[in-house]
Amino acid sequence: MNSGVNKMLIGHIEEVVRHPVKSFRGEHVHQTNIMEYGLYGDRSHAYLDDTKKGNFLTITQFPEMVRYKAEFEGEELVEEYPKVKVTTPEGKVFDWQDQALIEEIENKSNREVTTVEYSPSHVPIGPIAVEDILLATDASLDRLKELWGKDEVDARRFRPNLMLSLKDKVPFIEEEWIGRRIRIGAEVELEFVSHCKRCMIITVDPDNAERDASLHKTVNKERNNNFGVYASVIKTGRIHVDDEVHLLD
Repeated sequence: MNSGVNKMLIGHIEEVVRHPVKSFRGEHVHQTNIMEYGLYGDRSHAYLDDTKKGNFLTITQFPEMVRYKAEFEGEELVEEYPKVKVTTPEGKVFDWQDQALIEEIENKSNREVTTVEYSPSHVPIGPIAVEDILLATDASLDRLKELWGKDEVDARRFRPNLMLSLKDKVPFIEEEWIGRRIRIGAEVELEFVSHCKRCMIITVDPDNAERDASLHKTVNKERNNNFGVYASVIKTGRIHVDDEVHLLD
């Protein structure tokens, strides 16, 4: 691809994760479309906490949300989303709007809950949080494990959309790329725009929803409460696991 832009291979896409329902466990996909707002359908469906005047119900209020897995079933259409399947911690399977599922969430969270769904062509800032896509690197995750002093740090705690396997394993190098662009595969381009400031969500174990505040304390002390970087979509297209990633001049 001769675009007249200098580029440097920095790694490849190791994981692609989208979250069809905000704060639920995401789904790993082999390929997906990058829309103007980010990954197709990422945080396109959400539960509203009606006890808080329509604020989103999130892991902050209801930590066990991390144990509910949401997945799309079907083709990625621009006109409408595929069906959203939710698997509960107990292994039950529901449509995301099934009244029995909503009642279960209300009972567990002690809140009144309604649903909201956004267009496949547009998910506003708010459900997505700050920017379009959150990226983390394998080297940074490995270094954080060392800083934390635990045997493992689960990437799911940080809810990245893209996990980048670096060619040169330099921890936190992605923070130096803020203001620069990358190309993923043949067509998609992203621009790094800011650090990701962390909150209590990273303290919640994705498997059992138990809290461990020491991880957040480590990130706050060692990394100024930053882990991962946000990126805006410059050029849309399709990405795949194992796509090469180039840093652009």
